[in-house]
Amino acid sequence: MRQVRAAIGAATTNPNLLTAAERIQYEGYLRREEDNAAILGLSKDGITIKEIVRRTGHSRGLVRRVLRGQRSDIFRARESSLELYLPWLDSRWVGGEHNASALWRQLQKQGFRGCLRIVSEWATRRRRADRTDSALSRTPTARTIARMMTIGRDHLSRPDTVMVAAIEGGVPPLVEAREIVGAFQAIVRKRSLDVLDPWLERARSSLVASFANGVLKDRAAVAAAITSPRSNGQTEGQITKLKLVKRQMYGRGNLDLLRGCEPRVSQ
Repeated sequence: MRQVRAAIGAATTNPNLLTAAERIQYEGYLRREEDNAAILGLSKDGITIKEIVRRTGHSRGLVRRVLRGQRSDIFRARESSLELYLPWLDSRWVGGEHNASALWRQLQKQGFRGCLRIVSEWATRRRRADRTDSALSRTPTARTIARMMTIGRDHLSRPDTVMVAAIEGGVPPLVEAREIVGAFQAIVRKRSLDVLDPWLERARSSLVASFANGVLKDRAAVAAAITSPRSNGQTEGQITKLKLVKRQMYGRGNLDLLRGCEPRVSQ
């Protein structure tokens, strides 16, 4: 996170580069800032504290703290015990020293009082950052891009998150394609047949035009799948189970095994 903040500026936070836990903290920070702004805005309009409490639903003590300037925070990462030694660690890492245990022993001679785990976690994050930099230098495959652009952001790793942010900034049509795919999923989940035709018009002029043409060709079947409460999911599930049992028998119920189980005919 320190390298990301150094790249984008300490006072600037890009939510696209945050992990799931960091994004939850950042969203909480934004909510608190919005509440503070709302309370201050009402106070500037001459609204009494009692009325502000009634309108916002916050407690009287919270409103008083905001008006007195006692409720303000900033979004920042927790300072690490390695903060003072980070320049030295960076220089050693760039010089080729990637052994966490060796770095920890050298830090102890400089007065570092932390345990080996702290240095090991720093080394792990640094390796991931290096892999991210190398991954950004080469073009990913189309399948990799499709996976990263369609999977939930909370399930992406840090390198994939940085990769997706770089792709979104450099290739806006991919962002539109992801939104179109998400819109089609919403149509199926919400059974909104009335928005299918506008979706087809938008999708046919995007990167997912081939998929849209396939939906248009089988529009009657797609419309039935959206509106009908019935599904062949049970049938497909039973077929999958049958095929699984069949594949498990390969190598066990082969001809050699069955030949050994043949009944002997008395002469």
